[in-house]
Amino acid sequence: MATAAGTALAAAFAATTATGAPKVPDTAGVTAVTAAASSVRAEAAPEAPAASTLTVAKDGSGRYTTVQAAVDAVPAGNTARTVISIAPGTYRETVKVPAAKQNVTLQGSGPSRTSTVIVHDNASGTEKPDGSGTYGTSGSATVAAEADGFQARNLTISNDFDEASHQGMSGLQAVALRTAADKVFLDSIVTEGDQDTLLLDTASKDRPGRVYMTGSSVVGNVDFVFGRASAVIDASVITLKKRWDGSSAGYVTAPSTAAGRKGFLINDCTVEGGVSGASFYLGRPWHAGGDASLDPMATFRNTTLSAAVKAAPWTDMSGFSWKDDRFAEYRNSGPGSGPASGDRPQLTDAQAAGQETADWLGGWTPSAS
Repeated sequence: MATAAGTALAAAFAATTATGAPKVPDTAGVTAVTAAASSVRAEAAPEAPAASTLTVAKDGSGRYTTVQAAVDAVPAGNTARTVISIAPGTYRETVKVPAAKQNVTLQGSGPSRTSTVIVHDNASGTEKPDGSGTYGTSGSATVAAEADGFQARNLTISNDFDEASHQGMSGLQAVALRTAADKVFLDSIVTEGDQDTLLLDTASKDRPGRVYMTGSSVVGNVDFVFGRASAVIDASVITLKKRWDGSSAGYVTAPSTAAGRKGFLINDCTVEGGVSGASFYLGRPWHAGGDASLDPMATFRNTTLSAAVKAAPWTDMSGFSWKDDRFAEYRNSGPGSGPASGDRPQLTDAQAAGQETADWLGGWTPSAS
């Protein structure tokens, strides 16, 4: 039987997918969801342990001077949320939150999400300092979050690898943020790079990996939202970026979804950027390792598409046809949108009713607590 709180929760999620909702980053939907979630927790669960806060500041005014040092101080197996509050500044380092350190929040303490920046420049083909080989795509991440319950808020995570200066290198993929965990909440952040900016993954093929991103910005040019997670990008801006040589060409998404799972839902967003018209695809199917059992999925709905989006917005990848996988749109707008066709599948209203935020999150309510 549905409770009043459950009804409020469903209504809050429905509000984030309603036709005609604002096409700009805002967190109103999440605020409503969080309020409903608080009611549910009050009914059904004991109060969670109080969160603790660790402070980071480059000038020594915090407890730690690097973000990784603060992460290292989080006890393994922690159940209470640990907030790592990071003072404004640029932190040139790589950060890894290992699987044993759950419920960690990286939070910028400045006035905007560009005040605190975590940045590095490793690429897939970058040699490791110890001579053990190259980092590989997943290992190139500036921030790698492998622990369930990870959150990032009010900061920028960037990979500023210089493609132009490394054209002789094999492996130019350079990840800004990699998540390989469940119940990941990304709230008002910027992730920026070129190829493979945002890797939304799972710990393994058979493990769930739910991600909810809201009020945020993702910048890149090739497959810059990719991976096998069940991820919602909501009320955010997706910025298309020119290639290293000034040319315009690219792909927004490259899902690698396991069969029977949800892939990427891009909802109530804006796709824009200073690139040429009809130069970007919305996505292509990534069958990682040539795995034919995968069933990549991406849906763009209620999203404003700039003229940079191609009239046939999906394409094949590595011998796999997008038409054999799950790619669709629903009620998009803007000069890059278009009517249903064989090259542009559109969900029916009935199909769209099963592709809303709540369907992706499967009973999990993103909350800052």
